[in-house]
Amino acid sequence: MSSFRPGRMVGILVGTMVILGLGVYGPATLLGPLPSVSIKRLTPTGVDAFATTPVLSQNGASAIAVLSATTSDASGTTSTGLKSSDSASEAVPVPLAVAGSSEPLPMASIAKVVTALVVLDAQPFEPAEDGPTVTLTAADFQSYLDYDLAGARSVTVFADEQWSERELLQAMLLGSSNNHADTLATWAFGSLEAYVVAANAWLASNGLSSTTVVDATGLHDASAGTATDLAHLAGLAATDPIVSSILDRPASALADRRGVENTTSYLPEEGITGVSRSYTDAAGVCFLFTATVSEGDSNFTFSGAFVGEPTYEALTADLSALMVSARAGVGPLPVLAAGDAYASFESAWGDTGSAVVGRSRTRYAWQAAKPDAATVTIDSFATARTGTNVGRVTLSVAGESLSAALKLDDSISDPGLGWRLLHPIPMVTALLNQ
Repeated sequence: MSSFRPGRMVGILVGTMVILGLGVYGPATLLGPLPSVSIKRLTPTGVDAFATTPVLSQNGASAIAVLSATTSDASGTTSTGLKSSDSASEAVPVPLAVAGSSEPLPMASIAKVVTALVVLDAQPFEPAEDGPTVTLTAADFQSYLDYDLAGARSVTVFADEQWSERELLQAMLLGSSNNHADTLATWAFGSLEAYVVAANAWLASNGLSSTTVVDATGLHDASAGTATDLAHLAGLAATDPIVSSILDRPASALADRRGVENTTSYLPEEGITGVSRSYTDAAGVCFLFTATVSEGDSNFTFSGAFVGEPTYEALTADLSALMVSARAGVGPLPVLAAGDAYASFESAWGDTGSAVVGRSRTRYAWQAAKPDAATVTIDSFATARTGTNVGRVTLSVAGESLSAALKLDDSISDPGLGWRLLHPIPMVTALLNQ
């Protein structure tokens, strides 16, 4: 008589499955990894101080661009901005503000700043030196006579005189001497025609594609540029070690030969350093400059260009208005503010938290310069204690890239054995996703 009992076999099979299931279920739920938190990206509301915009002239065209910012605080001293060693092929920085015409306008003696930088590119010398000696010719003397007769700015020269390259640059930049501009261009490139070709190539290589020169002096109306380009040109001049050292010299820079009036200086009491100041009937009043706003050990410097101003009185009024807005707008800018949330987290068991900036990153800057969109990276995790680094945020403001760690503002803890046992699906899924 057979002892086979179907009911008993079914019981054994069910029991076996239960035992095996418990063998898998238990370790999966009790010992397996927890599911990672869900992540939602956030955009902070931002700083309410982004309100004071630069006041620029509506005459002709004007523009300003960030040149440098130096901040001293508890974390040390940081400095950013355009440097004389920056790659010449880099694109023109986005201006801080632009007003008036966007078309190239005649730029008068600003063209001489181009001449200085192009000549120095071809004939460089060390800041502690004076450069090669140039023997002037009868043509250089005749050039002086022609400009003097025409009533254009000139500085006296004679044939067979010997001038250093630095002295020639001083007379051209400080005295706005037209004959010295032609002398430098011809000496460095063999002819004015060759200089014009080289100068336009230099402008293009420096990203100043909307600026063109047809002479070395700027007396020709076709030597023209946009305010955006020319504001950047002011920065290039101000950060060139030779040009900046010449601009820092007093009006008697050529005391051993003959003094020149410093035509570049204008409103120094406002914190403005002139790079070029000139007038022609076609261009109006044109001014290239840098300006600095300071507070304690913090400094913010910007470069600028005003072209097509109707009078010097208008230029004075417009520059004064700009500096009033600068002093109101420049200050400590909390670019990455402590507590700003860039992501929120929620665990499968209901714990929540946020990824917040742990420590403010402040820069002394013009508060009209809003940061670019932030780049945020978030780490994957299941549990973490308050203060744990859970990611990083990076953004750019005024040409500087800033980064800060993101920290968890509220702990996300292990839910315990009970939750694990009662939620097999997310636990098994987390195990399979490993």
